[in-house]
Amino acid sequence: MDDRQRYDRATVQLDPPFAVLDLAALRSNASGMTRRAGGKPIRVASKSIRSRPVLERILAMDGFAGIMAFTLPEALWLASTGLRDILVAYPTADRAALTALAADTRAAQEITVMIDRTEHLDFIESAVTDVRDRHEIRICLDIDAGYVALGGRFRAGARRSPVRDADQAADLAADVAKRPGFRLVGLMAYEAQIAGVGDNPPGNAALTRAIRLMQARSRRELITRRGRIVQAVTQVADLEFVNGGGTGSIEKTTREKAITEVAAGSGFFHPRLFDFYRNFTGRPAALFALPVVRRPAPGVVTVLGGGYHASGAPGPDRLPQPYLPCGLRYDSDEGAGEVQTPLLGQAAEDLRVGDRVWFRHAKAGELCERFATLHLIEGDEIVDQVPTYRGEGRTFL
Repeated sequence: MDDRQRYDRATVQLDPPFAVLDLAALRSNASGMTRRAGGKPIRVASKSIRSRPVLERILAMDGFAGIMAFTLPEALWLASTGLRDILVAYPTADRAALTALAADTRAAQEITVMIDRTEHLDFIESAVTDVRDRHEIRICLDIDAGYVALGGRFRAGARRSPVRDADQAADLAADVAKRPGFRLVGLMAYEAQIAGVGDNPPGNAALTRAIRLMQARSRRELITRRGRIVQAVTQVADLEFVNGGGTGSIEKTTREKAITEVAAGSGFFHPRLFDFYRNFTGRPAALFALPVVRRPAPGVVTVLGGGYHASGAPGPDRLPQPYLPCGLRYDSDEGAGEVQTPLLGQAAEDLRVGDRVWFRHAKAGELCERFATLHLIEGDEIVDQVPTYRGEGRTFL
């Protein structure tokens, strides 16, 4: 029985649109990630999951420890449900959330917030100044892991932190250390140009060579620079963790002595953008089904909805992939629509009104912003259904 038959059989009683999570594929992906990590723990990036029960399932597996959250309100909520060791990967300007953090014993013990400049410390202090019995706030420094060449004229990697060298990091660490009410516990440097850029893009040999060259040079530069930064910061504070990497770089990042843990999230669901890496192969685990509602012409069907574009630089690679049945493609004049999406191809000839087309999102967790429920599939059966953040009434971004 192929995957399409399994999914159709498992969900025969459901009316699409709906989303599913293939548990066997999830376990397979998780196992591959832990093998690549070589014994170092993987912190689970919640932005790529966005379902609390699924986060709990993953954290119950060997090799995974801690959560990398994307907002402080999210972290506060997760901590209130009993989840532990939560690193907020992005700085916050949420005064109410900072006040709640400083006033809550458990939250202050379990949550670490991110900074990359003294202005962040000033902001936090101003936000919590009126908190009685203020708890110590755990701090992590975000370091720029981008690759810069040609005298600064070329850059690859996300534009995150202004802190790039050991002296800058040590100065910021010293500022944290001298302020009462703060404790520096971690350091993070995310090499997006390696972890989030596939090195095997289809159909463009020149681009492939350029990406691989850039990534090789970036790795060499970052190993040295990150090591120096960690050495400098540990002269100021006893770090509990040094975090780096992502799904696409797990086995590369964990080779660095300075790294104590890696972060990963997309690899669990293995969305479309993660098909283009040489060093690992995952199984699509999260999918959504849309119903055929029209057959406007030979070789054309129209499905309901579909305009679930992924974040990032706009382009065709940010659209969901019509996955099953194979051989469907978008109409270049319409793309993925807000309410309906035409699909072209020979496979459309065999589809009738009411049939479903299975899609993969380009990215991972953004799918869960569209659906309140994930139906968990084992073999050709639904064995459970769990809420997404949206299904629990939580919308953090």
